[in-house]
Amino acid sequence: MITRSASVAAVPLTGRASRIESIDLLRGLVMILMALDHVRDYFHADAFLYNPVDISKTDGVVFFTRWITHFCAPVFVFLAGTSAFLVGSRRGKRELSAFLLKRGLWLIVLEVTVINFAWLFNIHFQLILCTVIWALAIGMISLAAFIHLPLRAIIAAGILLIVGHNALDAVHVAGEGADAVGWALLHEARGFAFPAFFLYIGYPVIPWIGIMLLGYALGTQFQAGADADKRHRLLATAGIAAIVLFVVLRWTNVYGDPVPWTTQADGLHTFLSFMNVAKYPPSLLYILATLGPAMLFLAFAEKYKGRIAQYMIALGRVPMFYYILHLYLIHLLAVAAALATGYDFSDMTFTTWVTDSPNLKGYGFSLGVTYLVWIGVVLALFPLCLWYDRYKSTHKDQWWLSYL
Repeated sequence: MITRSASVAAVPLTGRASRIESIDLLRGLVMILMALDHVRDYFHADAFLYNPVDISKTDGVVFFTRWITHFCAPVFVFLAGTSAFLVGSRRGKRELSAFLLKRGLWLIVLEVTVINFAWLFNIHFQLILCTVIWALAIGMISLAAFIHLPLRAIIAAGILLIVGHNALDAVHVAGEGADAVGWALLHEARGFAFPAFFLYIGYPVIPWIGIMLLGYALGTQFQAGADADKRHRLLATAGIAAIVLFVVLRWTNVYGDPVPWTTQADGLHTFLSFMNVAKYPPSLLYILATLGPAMLFLAFAEKYKGRIAQYMIALGRVPMFYYILHLYLIHLLAVAAALATGYDFSDMTFTTWVTDSPNLKGYGFSLGVTYLVWIGVVLALFPLCLWYDRYKSTHKDQWWLSYL
């Protein structure tokens, strides 16, 4: 049996570890939210009928059930950059560069095999998805080169990629040739039909690379000896500035998102339109609206030391382990739910995205049931993640653990 002292208190709560723990706390929080989004994909009846951020069909609860999970991918990538800096501060840039390159290539392999199968349960791999792990992988591979530049150049490149990429929204490459695929990999989410499979690029990488670069730069504020008060002021100022800039740019509809907000039939739906920013790829406004509050959280999170926080910190230390497990558990539970409600196993194997499956129109459960399944999934995964966190902390000599 895993005791609290063995599983949660593996890392001391003082000094440098405390500052790093605030990173793990935020990562653990967004990982819990991430499970909500994926449970919704497989269980909520309305998910198979309309997009939850479709203003013409959604309501406030459904919209924000989806919107709150927007924090997950950008925070995950941003903190991966921060963690990379901290690794480099111990190992040096040359070793970090090699690690990031190998880790990025390994994540691409995981994305198109283990993770792709978790989403679809299709042994023929007729649909290949390039999603968040793909973006994380390309971010790491890119960071392997960028870390050799001066810090100011890294910050400038990150800002340019994030702020400037929406200037390319009007650029499109027609057809399915190599140039179109290349442009989709960089900036325009779309799919391509190949003889043996369909490739869908959901996470074009330009803004994600920018997010990781800025996360790496933030790592300077978490290294040993960094001034805590200065870090808190910087994070609070940056977080507030990002939120204010989001409101100003969104209000004016001048720049930063491909779809302007519009006045709707009522105040609620007008507000939903205002908040409905693009994720594929993440617009400047999407990034401001998510990373701004995330930086505010980091500014004040170091004081959180309670039991719940410690469990979330432990969860945040094993992100890939949790990510893979939660996808398989959610999909297996959805198979059981489908069989119990008159559907076949084949209805839960996919050649399209889950919610686009024509066989599942009419399947699903209420939002309340969806939330209960989400809570159950997170609670079920906690013991395994706590065990793995303890295993990692007591087997640091095993190199392969850094890849999972």
